[in-house]
Amino acid sequence: MGTSATANGGVSFWYSAIGLPTPRGPLDGSAEADVCIVGGGYTGLWTAYYLKQADPSLRVTVLEQRFCGYGASGRNGGWLYNGFAGRGVFARRYGKPGAIAMQQAMNGAVDEVIAVCAAEGIDADIAEGGTMEVARTPAQLERLGAYVENEHSFGETDLELLSPAEAAARIDVDGVLGASWTPHGARIQPAKLVVGLARTVEAMGVSIHEDTAVTAILPGGRSVPGDSGTPAKAVTARGTVSARFVLRATEGFTSALRGERRSWLPMNSSMVVTEPLPPAFWEAVGWSGRETLGDMAHAYMYAQRTADDRIALGGRGVPYRFGSRTDNDGLTAQKTVDQLRAILVDFFPAAAQARIDHAWSGVLGVPRDWCSTVELDPATGLGLAGGYVGSGVTTTNLAARTLRDLVLREVSAGASDTGLTALPWVNHRVRRWEPEPLRWIGVHGMYAAYHAADRQERGGRATTSPIARVADAVSGRH
Repeated sequence: MGTSATANGGVSFWYSAIGLPTPRGPLDGSAEADVCIVGGGYTGLWTAYYLKQADPSLRVTVLEQRFCGYGASGRNGGWLYNGFAGRGVFARRYGKPGAIAMQQAMNGAVDEVIAVCAAEGIDADIAEGGTMEVARTPAQLERLGAYVENEHSFGETDLELLSPAEAAARIDVDGVLGASWTPHGARIQPAKLVVGLARTVEAMGVSIHEDTAVTAILPGGRSVPGDSGTPAKAVTARGTVSARFVLRATEGFTSALRGERRSWLPMNSSMVVTEPLPPAFWEAVGWSGRETLGDMAHAYMYAQRTADDRIALGGRGVPYRFGSRTDNDGLTAQKTVDQLRAILVDFFPAAAQARIDHAWSGVLGVPRDWCSTVELDPATGLGLAGGYVGSGVTTTNLAARTLRDLVLREVSAGASDTGLTALPWVNHRVRRWEPEPLRWIGVHGMYAAYHAADRQERGGRATTSPIARVADAVSGRH
């Protein structure tokens, strides 16, 4: 019952539970396609799925540097919920009605993922328990009330504000002062979803090449609409794929591409998972609804009750590596494991003797204004989606359907307009991150400030710490 993890890295616990997928062959020389997708995670696979579903004649190729789901798609906390990055910015810049429309689309995306999994026979351990976020200090309770009021102003009137007793009846978190709950959320097993998606799109005729790292994405060119022009290109050491459209779906690994070092910052997040916990624990704690669980701290946590009755819990750990470096197969520092274990025991003292079976980390993509984006430039043939800032499990599905509509608008005269291309995140542009060492100093300073603010609030401060307000303003998060 010690604090050391039995397993560390190895991509994630989710893969250790089901086994790593059988490798697919790499690209074997240069090739052509109608659409080439760079990145075999949720965004890339969902996009391939919807393109082939809409037009089976399209030649769709997916290039993945390791294996499908190696990145955040196979390592995340398993929150299929309706939150997304940038709603406040979109409301201020483009108008509140557009932001509300996007929120409604996100609500629908939760149901869409569940429906597709059912239709395609993808068993992803889905439990539709909603999402609960708890407040455990007076300052967090103040923020919780403001959060619920703001959500209601965006039409999210089915988000409920729970009393301490109502919150504890769902999940008995130690010291809970209040909580919110929304039905627009579900728990999933992330690796099962991405493995199932890859299998599904391959059966639809999509070409997937793994162990094929793309080093550069080059624009094509068209002088006038309808001109065949020159194709866009995805360049690899194994050959080049030329296509009418090359779509970037690389999220936290974007900085490795030529010219993209400062586009999206690869933010690090870490997780631990306990051993299976006994019935007596669950009888005391509850959590029978399998809600996904978060909190209102500035350096927030996220958790789920797994299908085999473990607690999987995550947080930031080491938030960023100098020079936008990414991790090595999820290996996680023991200090971070200990920090996450401390959060687990703080929330659930009855888990104090529980063994930690696995620890891992992964990177997520963060734009400078913390806003997720979908883009397509018909002139160059280049498109992208991402910058989900840790809310990508559902957002990737909406992004993929939006990319589908943008592509079909260019290649199919009879393509139907679903309205998704009018959402405010489409072709939203943002400035690049600062050069090093400024971004390393800035990100580490920001999280040091958030941790300091949380300590102040745990120490008795009744309102949100001004340290956090300054960090929010400097970071551009709000």
